[in-house]
This record gives sequence, C-alpha cells and structure tokens, in this order.
Amino acid sequence: MRATMTDTPATVPTADAPHWRDQPHEVVERDGVRYTLLGTAHVSQASVDAVRDAIGSGEFDTVAVELDPQRLQALTDPDALARLDLVEVIRSGRTALFAANLALAAYQRRLAEQLGVQPGAELKRAVLEARHRELPVHLIDREVGLTFKRASAQLGFWGRAKLAGGLLAGLLVDEPVAEDDIEKLKTGDMLESSFSEFASDTPALYDTIIDERDRYMAARLRESTASDAGAGPAPREVLAVVGAGHLRGMAGYLREEDRPATAIRDELEALPKKSDVPWFTIILTTFVLGGFAWGFWQGGIDVGSDLLLQWVLATGLLGALGCAIAGGHPLSILVAFVASPITPLHPALASGTLSALTEAWLRKPTYADFMALREDVGTLKGWWRNRVARVLLNFFLTSLGTAIGVWTGGLRMLGKLVG
Repeated sequence: MRATMTDTPATVPTADAPHWRDQPHEVVERDGVRYTLLGTAHVSQASVDAVRDAIGSGEFDTVAVELDPQRLQALTDPDALARLDLVEVIRSGRTALFAANLALAAYQRRLAEQLGVQPGAELKRAVLEARHRELPVHLIDREVGLTFKRASAQLGFWGRAKLAGGLLAGLLVDEPVAEDDIEKLKTGDMLESSFSEFASDTPALYDTIIDERDRYMAARLRESTASDAGAGPAPREVLAVVGAGHLRGMAGYLREEDRPATAIRDELEALPKKSDVPWFTIILTTFVLGGFAWGFWQGGIDVGSDLLLQWVLATGLLGALGCAIAGGHPLSILVAFVASPITPLHPALASGTLSALTEAWLRKPTYADFMALREDVGTLKGWWRNRVARVLLNFFLTSLGTAIGVWTGGLRMLGKLVG
C-alpha cells in the first residue's frame, strides 16, 4: 500500500539552489545501466534542492532512495503511529525495536528543531518528485529493525547491555545535538549518527550499520533494475539518492561485486541462528534451584526458607521498584513483583513484558497519545505523561530492576553457599 503523502512536490528550485552535479556523486555503469549515486546531507536544504534539480532535469528514468518502507511511512504518514497495536508489539517481542525507532525519531526531532530542516527531507522529496513524474521508485535500504537485530547479535552480552542502556538514555535525553555530530552527519549517515550517541567506536556496529548497508543497497539497486527489465522497459539511467557517507562503499560494491544480487540480499537479511539449547537459562536455573535444594538439605527448612525469601525479595522488590519509577499502575507493580523471581527461570514469563502488557491493558493508549508520541518523547516529563511512552518505560525499568535483583539475589545466595 502506498503511504499517504502529506505535501505536494515543489517542481521549481529556489533561486540559489546548486546544480545537482555540484554535489558529491559517483557514476557507475554496469550491465547496460548507468547508476548515478547522488550523495546528500540528511540535514541540508541544499541537498533537498539538488534532489529536486536532478529529478527535474529529465535525465533519469528510475529513482532509488535510501529508505525502507517503514521509514518512508514515518516521513510521509504522520498518522501511522496511531494505527499501531501496542499490545501486539509487546507480545511479539518487538518492544526494543519499537523503542529503537522512537530513539531515531527523537534524535531527528532534536536535529529539526536546531537546524530548521527535517532530517531525511531530501529522501522524502526524491520520492515525491519521482512519483509526480510517474517514474519508478525503489526503496533500497534495509529495514531498520533488521539492522538493529543484526547489530545486536554481533555485540555480545555486554555490548548489547551498553546498547540498550544507551538507547534508553537517548530516549530520555533532550539536549541539543553537538555541533561536531551535526558536521559528521553532513558527510555521514543518519543511522550511524543516531547509534553513535550510545555505541560509539564499536567495529561490529559500524560494519552492520554502514558497510553491510553499502553492500545491501548496491545489491538492491542491481536487483530492482533487473526486475524492472523483466516487467517493462529496461531502465538505463538510474538516480540513487543516498547519504554522502555511502557513496564510496556503494560505488565500490556496484563495480566489483560479482555474486548474484538476490544471494547478497538474502545473506544480509538473515539473522544468526540462536542456539537450540538455552545454556544461560539452564545454568542460572540450575544455580538457583540447586541453591534452594542445598539450603533445605544442609540447613533444614530455616536456611532453605531464608534463601528463598531473599531471592523473592531481591528480584521482586527491585522489579516492582522499576515498575513504580516508571509510573506503573498498582496492579502492574504487583505483576512485576510476582513475575520477577520467576523471570530468570522461565524467559516466557519476563517481568518487563508482563508488567508492560498489564499497563497497556489497564491504561489503554489513546489516539492522542500516539499522535503526540514523537513530541512527548523529546522531553523527560513527556515520557511519564504519554501512555505509550510510559508503557515502554515500564518494560525497560522493570526489566532493569529484575536484572539487578537477579545479580543481587545470586550474589547473596553464593555468599550463603560459600559461607
């Protein structure tokens, strides 16, 4: 389904608009197709004008854009969030991905307020102009959630913890974007700039967010033009509007990659298979249940009961505290308290998920909450005022409290066993 467009294409460039050839670009000819990669700055009005100039020149018969369907919808359909089923997002385990998209939106909002240009405006303009001229449009970027999952899978436990903590911090912070970051963004990439706030200098993250996407978008370009050739007139002049940080990498892969484009795309969309054996859960369960058994066997009912009580209080109270700090409903807090001691033993009963589901059921987000979400997450108070944001806080803070409780309870149990 085509996303609803909220404005109309402006076909006349501003008087001081630069000619598009004055902007960074690369030209690659391959398989009878000339690919012109136009490098843009995602926060520059000059890039918007250059895109408009390039498409309006009539030199191109096809346009490709550094977007995926979800990001295009976010740019062009402001009502998309209001149609979201938040309960289904939580149940399906997509809460962290939803939060990552909100973090990106919050970061873009701060940039827009500082610079007076909506980040990604040149990508939106490319789609509008191309559709206005009835040119084929291809969205060639990888879905953000998939990129986030692949990056997370490569980071390891502590890397993921750092990413999650930084993600939460990025959601809550309402400080202006540093000038250095803005300058980097003019020659870089929006996702790289957004993620760098909470996971900078991480080679695995850079590889997934930049290099993999260079390969992916180059493959999608080849794949999309091949599909056009089979469905209608073969494209000959393709304009690809991408962030300037992707120019060199994409051009190199377009020139040098010999593998079939479909095979490359399938490889870069695949997620690492999780082990069929949940070793961490097994080890933790064995330690906890073994500790209880040792307590009852060696010390009788008094020692065993004391170990059990300490575990319940450490995990339950800290999980409930996280829910309370998030402004959870009393019943949500109770659910967090009951679920937290069981969470390490049965991940399907995760306290953060259960308390967030309870919160969403008791305090159902309204249409107004969804419509105000991007605005509200830009301020600290807005997170507690907006019901959608508060459900997310409930999920994160309850999960964090439970995790701290598990470590605390585990250390106490270890002390009892050793002592």
